[in-house]
Parts: sequence; C-alpha cells; structure tokens
Amino acid sequence: MAEIVFDAAIEKYRNEVMDIFNYYVDNSFAAYPERKLPEKLFDMFLETAKKYPVYVIKIKDTDIVAGFCLLRAYNPFSSFNETAEISYFIDKDYVGQGIGKKALQILEQDAKRLNIKTILADISSKNTESIMFHKKHGFSECGRFKNIGKKFGEYFDVVWMQKTIQ
Repeated sequence: MAEIVFDAAIEKYRNEVMDIFNYYVDNSFAAYPERKLPEKLFDMFLETAKKYPVYVIKIKDTDIVAGFCLLRAYNPFSSFNETAEISYFIDKDYVGQGIGKKALQILEQDAKRLNIKTILADISSKNTESIMFHKKHGFSECGRFKNIGKKFGEYFDVVWMQKTIQ
C-alpha cells in the first residue's frame, strides 16, 4: 500500500476532488447524482461539512490525490450534536489498498475529539462493496428507504448504517 497523508481540503484540491467524485457519478451507485457535478460544487462539500473535518488523501511526497473524506452534521439542530454523517471517495486506482480504512480511522478520531458518539453512513443498496466495508468496520444497518432512488434506469434503496464510537 502506498503511504498516505491527510491534508485539509482546500481550494487547490478542487479539481482533483471533483474528478474523483464525478468518476463515481458516471460509473457507479456510490454517488447519487445522475450527471457530473461542476467544479463549483466543491464549495458545497466544504459548506456541508462546516465545523467538521474535511480531508484530501494524498500519496506521501507527491501531489497525487488518492481520495477525500469528511464528516458533516447529520442534522442542524443541537439535539443531534453528538451524531455525524461520514463520506469518503477513493480514487479508482487506489481502491482496495486500505485507504478507506485509514480514512475511517482518522475521522473516528476526529469524531471523538468533537464529542460525537454516533457516525452514520447513507449508502445505495447497489453499492454492496461499501455496505460490506462498513459492516466489516463495526457499522450495522439501522434503516432502509426502499426504492427511493433511480439511477441508470434502476431503482435503489438508501441504506442507513450506524456505528457507536467510544
């Protein structure tokens, strides 16, 4: 596995982050949109995660961005301050190398520091690799909205998974 570093997701990574996300838009159910998103929507990623960690994952000693990850508020009301949603997208050329596991670990550490007790992930039912990844790393299915999404002409469920962290 390549050695990686986590860097703050800032403006200079806009193109790389959006290229990774848009790959999944075009080629999978991992990202929900049906069409590529413009680079200006990078700001939306940062806005949804305001006050939470947002990282690009870089190959150490290079400018190669191998992915990005973030926590964001589950709900804006203070009643939910101890709950956050997690997202990560790994460049297709680096999938299966343990980078997602390391992203999860660093975000869990950040969550603990932020006094977050519960992490949620919403995943397409067609994204079985992500569902298996989350199960392997301590998440359990806690809800499912059946047939609410449609992409590539196929309906899919949105699966909610939950992990309590100590």
